[in-house]
Amino acid sequence: MATFGNLSTRLTDTFKNLRSKGKLSAADVDGTVREIRRALLEADVALDVVKDFTGKVRERALGDEVNKALNPAQQVVQIVNEELIGILGGEQRRLEFAKNPPTVIMLAGLQGAGKTTLAGKLAKWLKGQGHTPMLVACDLQRPNAVTQLGVVAEQAGVDIYAPEPGNGVGDPVKVAKNGVAEAKRTYHDFVIVDTAGRLGVDAELMKQAADIRKAVDPDEVLFVIDAMIGQDAVATAKAFQEGVDFTGVVLTKLDGDARGGAALSIRGVTGKPILFASTGEGLDEFEPFHPDRMASRILDLGDILTLIEQAQSAFDEEEARKVAEKIASDSFTLDDFLKQMQQLRGAGSIKKMMGMLPGMGKMKDQLDNFDEREIVRTEAIIQSMTKAERQNPKILNGSRRLRIAKGSGMTVTDVNQLVQRFEQAAKMMRTVAKGGVPQIPGMGPVPGMGGYGKKKQPQGKGKGAKRSGNPAKRAQEATGVAARAESSGGSGFGLGGGAGAGAGAAMPTEADMEQLQQMLGRGRR
Repeated sequence: MATFGNLSTRLTDTFKNLRSKGKLSAADVDGTVREIRRALLEADVALDVVKDFTGKVRERALGDEVNKALNPAQQVVQIVNEELIGILGGEQRRLEFAKNPPTVIMLAGLQGAGKTTLAGKLAKWLKGQGHTPMLVACDLQRPNAVTQLGVVAEQAGVDIYAPEPGNGVGDPVKVAKNGVAEAKRTYHDFVIVDTAGRLGVDAELMKQAADIRKAVDPDEVLFVIDAMIGQDAVATAKAFQEGVDFTGVVLTKLDGDARGGAALSIRGVTGKPILFASTGEGLDEFEPFHPDRMASRILDLGDILTLIEQAQSAFDEEEARKVAEKIASDSFTLDDFLKQMQQLRGAGSIKKMMGMLPGMGKMKDQLDNFDEREIVRTEAIIQSMTKAERQNPKILNGSRRLRIAKGSGMTVTDVNQLVQRFEQAAKMMRTVAKGGVPQIPGMGPVPGMGGYGKKKQPQGKGKGAKRSGNPAKRAQEATGVAARAESSGGSGFGLGGGAGAGAGAAMPTEADMEQLQQMLGRGRR
């Protein structure tokens, strides 16, 4: 996530300095802890949280678990990972459900934190879980807040209770109470109460929030806070804890390019768990908060579990089975290719999904420059083809390609490149279907996909090792062996496996990013 970009870079650079050391001295540990402290303070993490965190890391790093470790540097990274999970809350905490529906969730926080949009995101997420949520418009103070909540409810496809126009008109406590009663009457199993905020903490805001809480007796009071406000988050959280006594936290704007100290401070200062994280402006850019996965992202170890969950939610299992059969029978067409790309786009931002891969923190510039509109351009080209052309690209002669280019607003070169990419992708998928190791040009075998159970050829000198007689090719082979040995760590500082990281997963290179951009569809700039 962009919020932790700078912190992640600082931490990974710090650990990189430990890789060459076979044994860590007290001075090495102190230097590392000092850099960690500096990185956390620059990320706007609360001072008390930083002191507690670095104290625990130092104590454990100087202990026997590091001194006796085969790889002390990896052990220190593991300690930092575990302590990060600790200050982020340890285990994931789920929503508390009411014994008798509806479950009432009250949202509280300052104006501008994104409460209203968050209400829609939470409602849509609950609906996706099979629930029937209803939004209740109790922010009757901010101009057009009720109208905005109505728009959000419509986008999320959920019901809304909004008897008052707002803009200073209506009693929010009465609306909240009647809203819960209406939800019971209409058999909604969740009620999400959107309350008013202020630009700053004041007595009137706290009294209104406290009165609403007393009136509806919510099962959860979620404190919604902007992850980008830094040190102010601590004072605001304390004020709301004393005034409303919330049960959990929701972090918004985690996609922003900020220092992100709020996420690391809130739990340590309030003792309340972070339940959800909002990662973008779209209603689907919302996810349950997993401390272990967030720690992995901060340390650039990736978040493979979330990536898999997003893919599973977007890809149709039956459709995937049909495509697999087509690939195996050599009948994979451009129509199938189009459906696969559309499903990939439906899984969310490709840029964000790629950012969940281990080691991608070092590819920040390449990720930022990654153009997701290329898929849209590719779709336009395929959709400009006739059914026969999609079924059999071999019939695409010069005049047909010119017509397709004009119909899609692209060039003949773009059409030619798409056909070439399709043939490469189809060939790679056929290789996987037959149990082989897929080769992406310029990237080599794709890790974890077929063929790895086969007996490996020995590398280097020794019996059975095969070496080319060509000196140039032999040098290239040696470089490949060294590259594989280097990449086996799984991340920029050599932590193999780890939380969320695939063991032995190689970090993508700039050339890999370029190749992936080409595979997804390179149109005109």
